[in-house]
Parts: sequence; C-alpha cells; structure tokens
Amino acid sequence: MGYNVQTAVDTKHHLIVAHEVTNVGNDHGQLSRMAISAKNAMGKARLKVVADRGYYSGPEIRACDLGNISAYVPKPLTSASRKKGLFTKADFVYESGSDVYRCPADERAIHRFNTVEHDMTLRVYWPSACPRCHLKDRCSPSDYRRIRRWEHENILESMQRRLDRKPDAMTIRRSTVEHVFGTLKHWMGPAHFLTRTLGRVSTEMSLQVLAYNLKRVINLLGVAETMKAMKMAGS
Repeated sequence: MGYNVQTAVDTKHHLIVAHEVTNVGNDHGQLSRMAISAKNAMGKARLKVVADRGYYSGPEIRACDLGNISAYVPKPLTSASRKKGLFTKADFVYESGSDVYRCPADERAIHRFNTVEHDMTLRVYWPSACPRCHLKDRCSPSDYRRIRRWEHENILESMQRRLDRKPDAMTIRRSTVEHVFGTLKHWMGPAHFLTRTLGRVSTEMSLQVLAYNLKRVINLLGVAETMKAMKMAGS
C-alpha cells in the first residue's frame, strides 16, 4: 500500500507546522484540513497558503476562505476545448451586475437553468446566437456553447486575482516545500518507510518531522538557545 504524506511548511523559517499521512493516492481533498491545522498550530487569525495544481478543488478552496485562509492554488490546465484549439471558459467574461457571460463574439450568454454535479450547484449559461455565429467553428461543435458557473465561483475568481498579483507564488512554494521533502527523502532512503500500516507509518513520519524541526531550530538558534527554549516550554 502507498502512503501520501501531507506537510505544511512556514515560508519564513521552513519549519513543518502540520503534517499528516494518508492512504489516499492524490492531494485533491487535502487542502483545507492541512491549512486549518497549520493555522491553528501557528496561532494565526488569518493565513495565506500556497499549494500546487493537484490541490485545486472548489469546495476545498471555499472551506479555506470560510476559515480566514487565503489560498493560492493555480487551476489545472486540463481544458478539453484548449486541447482542440477552441475557446475556453477563460475567453468568456462574466458580468456580475447582469449575471451574464460575454462571449468572444460579444454575444450575451444568459442563465438558463441550474444543475448539481458532485454536490456542487452549477448555473448553466449559453447565448441564443450560437447557431448563426461567425466564430462557431472556434467555439463548439454543439448547437450551443454552454458555460457552467459554480454558485461560489466568485471565491475562485478572487483567488485567481490574488495569483495574478503574486506571480512568484509557485516559486515560493517550490523553494519551501520541495526542499523539506527532498531532505526527508534523503534521510529516509529509497525504502522511505520501515514500518507498515497507517498508524505505524504515521508515528514514523512524526518522528522524522520532529527530527527535522529540531535540527532546523538548532541551525536557526544554536544549541544553547534551543535548549533554553525547550526548558522554558517544559516548565
């Protein structure tokens, strides 16, 4: 059985502030739990969290937002329309005042109905002018080009604006988390874990995290100050 190690690392001191071992093979549903754990561990009222595309999930990003956590997660580039050379959803501009999308042909895609997919309420839009549009060959082989909008999509749009204002967010993530993972993998060797079952592996990982953080603190403060801080924490 494979194990998936989740870590949250602070960008200032590169300390692991939260971690968890799961047997889930992807990161899709892990963002909010790790972010909230990190926020609580650091005693922060608000927190910024940066993660890679594998963590992109509307409900997870909304859960962060509700917990006073500003997420920075780039959207996966998996659009089927993009692969076919067609217009993507990004080419349709949402006008919040009138609740319509403006398409590349400058036609209005109006709200038609709501649907529920994967427990998410989606509003569906399309323009009436699709069948006679001069850009139809670049838009959709269907009679009408449908645009789906999640009921909380404004949260995702706000996050995208944050990402646009901080183009170095992913560079910060790589220099923070990947260095930690590289160090731990080097220590643990090619076998990674010496134990089996989720409980034992979680304990083993906790010891690795403790060792990493202790070594990191000693590098930052020195042995004497670290010992002093440990005595104060234990008193």
